Amino acid sequence: METLVQQLKSMGFTEYEAKSYVSLVKQGTVTAYQVSKDSGIPRARIYDTLKNLIEKGIVLKEEKTDGTVYSPLPVNVFLERAQSTWETNYQSLSKKLKLLETTEEKPDNRVLTLIEKTTIISYCKSLIKKAEKRIIISMWDDMYEELRQDLEEVDGNVQIQGITLHVNHPVKGVDLHRITHFTESPTSTKWFVLSIDAKEMIYGSSLDDRELAFYTDDPVHIYLLEDYVWHDVLVNRLVRRNEDDLEQWVSTERKKFFMEE
Repeated sequence: METLVQQLKSMGFTEYEAKSYVSLVKQGTVTAYQVSKDSGIPRARIYDTLKNLIEKGIVLKEEKTDGTVYSPLPVNVFLERAQSTWETNYQSLSKKLKLLETTEEKPDNRVLTLIEKTTIISYCKSLIKKAEKRIIISMWDDMYEELRQDLEEVDGNVQIQGITLHVNHPVKGVDLHRITHFTESPTSTKWFVLSIDAKEMIYGSSLDDRELAFYTDDPVHIYLLEDYVWHDVLVNRLVRRNEDDLEQWVSTERKKFFMEE
């Protein structure tokens, strides 16, 4: 019940309106008193609430000899109407915002903070769809699986390169990172990088640990992180060709560089 109420509120209904409609769907044709009793809405507020829903076309009112009763708009009709309204608003909003976006001057070399997992994932999906020539990624399995379908849909239309870790069957052109003591350490950070056309980039750590990432169109950021991804790819390819000799050497040199000894 509470989830339904919250979802209806997200569509623009007040809490009392949402509770009233849910109550009517559950009970059918009933009196205002029965709606009030079932939903917990004070009787002093129920008539105004039902009046508002009648004006919105969500509730139907019927005068009978023994009193007034209320009925909900049938669920199928309500959902069809809600979908139609949402799609109309979406199309109108999309056109107006995109027009505004193309006419307004943007600040140069932005680095923006993105918060909340759903927002970050949506931003990444949007970038993938915008790619025209090339996508570079560096991802662990958690982030890759969130974006797998989107990457597979554009694979073939754009070149996808980079490296993944613990990912089964990534798209063609993406390397698999070797498993090392460092990657399997509990303290190892699961970074991700998504860059498109060397123009825009999102990077951050595992969203399961920290729902925070960064967006940038700054060419310096993009060059440095794309170069980081390339070096990671290169080292992994070199180690695979000379596994016995290089793996230990890379591990030793890393510890020296980061003063881990």
